[in-house]
Amino acid sequence: MDFNVWQSLPVIAPEIGLTIMAIVVLALDLSLPESKRRNLAIVTGVGLLATALLYLLFWFPTATAPDASSGFAFGVQEGLYWGGMVRHDSLAQIFKVMVLVAGGLTALMSIDVKGIGRKGEFYLILIVSTLGATLMAGAADLIMVFLALETTTIPLYILAAFKREDGRSSESGMKYFLFGSFASGLLLYGLSLLYGFTGQTSLTGIATYLGSEAFSLNAVPVLAALTLIIVGFGFKISAAPFHFWTPDVYEGAPTPVTAFLSVASKAASFALLVRFLLAVFPSTLVINGQEIQSFWVNLASVLAIISMTLGNLVALGQKNIKRLLAYSSIAQAGYTLMGVAALQAHTDTSIAAITFYMFMYTFTNLLAFAVIVLFSEATGSEKISDLAGLSRRNPMLALAMTVALLSLGGVPPAAGFVGKFFLFQAAVEANLVGLAIIGVLNAIVALYYYLVVVKIMYVDRSEDEDKPIPVSRPYVWVLAITVIAVILLGTVLVSPIFDWAVRGAAGLFA
Repeated sequence: MDFNVWQSLPVIAPEIGLTIMAIVVLALDLSLPESKRRNLAIVTGVGLLATALLYLLFWFPTATAPDASSGFAFGVQEGLYWGGMVRHDSLAQIFKVMVLVAGGLTALMSIDVKGIGRKGEFYLILIVSTLGATLMAGAADLIMVFLALETTTIPLYILAAFKREDGRSSESGMKYFLFGSFASGLLLYGLSLLYGFTGQTSLTGIATYLGSEAFSLNAVPVLAALTLIIVGFGFKISAAPFHFWTPDVYEGAPTPVTAFLSVASKAASFALLVRFLLAVFPSTLVINGQEIQSFWVNLASVLAIISMTLGNLVALGQKNIKRLLAYSSIAQAGYTLMGVAALQAHTDTSIAAITFYMFMYTFTNLLAFAVIVLFSEATGSEKISDLAGLSRRNPMLALAMTVALLSLGGVPPAAGFVGKFFLFQAAVEANLVGLAIIGVLNAIVALYYYLVVVKIMYVDRSEDEDKPIPVSRPYVWVLAITVIAVILLGTVLVSPIFDWAVRGAAGLFA
């Protein structure tokens, strides 16, 4: 554990960069005239993407301390920093990059959205939420776990209700706040029980104490605390039956906020959930003959089945494209929970499958919501039926939406096919064949409602087919980046990204 502040600063370099960026955006918001306030989105978007790139190039984790004898020492040694509050490893790196890219693309996606595109406070709050999500990816202490979660979530309550003149936005913000506060309370109670049982806040310290002779309680109180914690995380990842907030918030919140919420919050929450479960409740932990890991593995399996089935079946009847993607998001959480259940096999591939799936889901969902932003801003509608004739109004938008939907449905060569394959493979390797079969059947159901949307865009006719939908240059960049990423993640980038995720997983099992 390294307590040297100067050596520890590079570990939180992304967070430092985000803090500086927040100050810059605030200053620009106060000084820019109305005619130039559109630049706020560009500064935020480019800044977040640049932070992700710099983090990859200079502050990446290394197995040993970098050699500074030549005067240049790139990289930071893996390990615990800042008094054990933060862990720096490849898993934290890949999820931080995910979150930063999601924040950057969301900022660019917001540039021409009425009511938020020229509001400096919107981008400031977005940066703060992104900062919390990056801290979640490497949290290694109960205090940091809760602070990072709330730093991510509280700004999202505000962003969901950002359009004060829109009743749906205000309603979504209030619902998200009420459900989120209740879930946070349950999570905090579970964390406080663990601290009360052990007197430790370090995740590994809690596991060590629970497995020692000094711990005299039976397994029931520990399982109760674990259940409360999983319920709290279940809310964050939109897993059924803790999903009640999801459809209304997705529909009512500004579309760029929905896009960020659907990927950044979910990805960071899964990163933290996996790290928490493996660190605090490893396979070696047995309390009075009770294997704790078998409990949360079974619970994850049940939640996966419920989330996949409920999300896909309810999505079949949706008329609003954002509500459809909300139930799709619930189903995607179910697929990812298959990977969490597969952690019982104690293999790097199960964590790598979760990581790869979240990586491809980030780009896929951002692509879908970017098209929805452009369509809804041009037409004022979010109805699926109104997408009729989109292929004739703007062929590139229809093609981009098709790529996103096929990826969500798991159709090659889009990245979703490879992501689902890795998750199903992890489940089979963990002897969860029944769970994998249920996942495959659900994927078939999901493919139907995705293809219905594609059919509407290309086959159905509309009275407005002669009205083209314009796409400004920032949106061209967002669409280009996400489309290319979805295709490449399903083809040539499969091995590099998966191997990167495997390296991150190895640190958790060390």
